[in-house]
Amino acid sequence: MVISARVHYSCLALVELASRMDDPSPVAASDISQRHAIPGPFLNQILRTLRAAGWVQSIRGSHGGYRLAVDPASITLLDIADEVGCQETQDHGESQTGVAAETLQDIWAEATQSARDVLAKITLSELARRCRQDDGVMFYI
Repeated sequence: MVISARVHYSCLALVELASRMDDPSPVAASDISQRHAIPGPFLNQILRTLRAAGWVQSIRGSHGGYRLAVDPASITLLDIADEVGCQETQDHGESQTGVAAETLQDIWAEATQSARDVLAKITLSELARRCRQDDGVMFYI
């Protein structure tokens, strides 16, 4: 499984919206873009995809922006990856035959399934919790 920049940025945008669910004001796309170094036009495409999925609500106007439209506990990282286009690993050596090629294909499939299993266990709310926890850590030299 290849985690694309689109999936990575989608997760960043959604965790930003999830972390601000208690704030009644919407989050401007420019705020998300600046905070997470996501190129603005790319973020706008991502937000359109997330809105079409029903996960994000857009609010128009001078004080508009985006809000999370669903419970963050109802979305897993696998859901996000599947929705915005995670690429499965390519079949390497598909035309090759023999025990070694078949064994490697089995291993690649197992690795992909393991990655999907990990992503299916982590919800957006869990990711936001981990980010809040990590955000409070201070290191001193």
